[in-house]
Amino acid sequence: MKNQPIGVFDSGVGGLTAISNIIRELPNERLIYFGDTARTPYGSKAKSTITSFANQIVDFLVSNHVKMIVIACNTITSICLEQLKQQYPNIPIVGIIEPAARKVAKVCTPHNRIGIIGTKVTIQAKTYIHSILHFNPNLKLFDMACPIFVPLIEEGIVENSIMELSVKYYLDDFISENKIDTLVLGCTHYPLIRPTIEKLYPHLNIIDPSFEIMQSVKETLSQKNLLAEQPKYENIFYASDLSENFMNMIASIFGKTNVRTDFKNFDLDGLESKENK
Repeated sequence: MKNQPIGVFDSGVGGLTAISNIIRELPNERLIYFGDTARTPYGSKAKSTITSFANQIVDFLVSNHVKMIVIACNTITSICLEQLKQQYPNIPIVGIIEPAARKVAKVCTPHNRIGIIGTKVTIQAKTYIHSILHFNPNLKLFDMACPIFVPLIEEGIVENSIMELSVKYYLDDFISENKIDTLVLGCTHYPLIRPTIEKLYPHLNIIDPSFEIMQSVKETLSQKNLLAEQPKYENIFYASDLSENFMNMIASIFGKTNVRTDFKNFDLDGLESKENK
């Protein structure tokens, strides 16, 4: 059990930002990643659709004998985390929102003005606001949906004038009118445009949930006595559309590291949720 892989999934390439942090902190762990690149973005879809997709992917990861599941997607976490925990009580499942909420509650004070950006579904669910206020009810929070970011990032449009204009379109007024000094990147795609955000708003303190989830994964594995005891084998990256953009994003994130990888395209016809069985 200890040497079985960790399953990580996301609506597309965004979860790769969490993967890089997990690999760095837990180099002996073997990972199976599933990016639903054929059906991304999730952030503007109906909750029932997101739930159905998440069930399909988790069923697939469980069939690959994972010892733990990491939801590296804020949208899925905000909608499906509790339901998935109930469905799979014997597998630890970690969502990405609570670790970031704990970080915000710990480092911020009532003097800070904290902005949260994410997909439409994440922002509408108010999961970040509820979670942060649970840990620290005295904080000032503001949120904003930025629905165009994920499609652009999935197309590899990251560091150019189109992305800069899109960031300014959503964030200029949001930041200035609310006097934001701290920004939570409430989507795992957003760290890929962090350099652009920092360039345009150098005064912001940025909190990245893709980094914060790393510690929760490590703590959960330790508490459950599931830390790998043997050198890992190669990581496997599945995509529902193994596109050139997906491959390029992996190369961009991992660079020339010694991470051993295998890439597999997964036919969506093979994904069948328990609801449909």
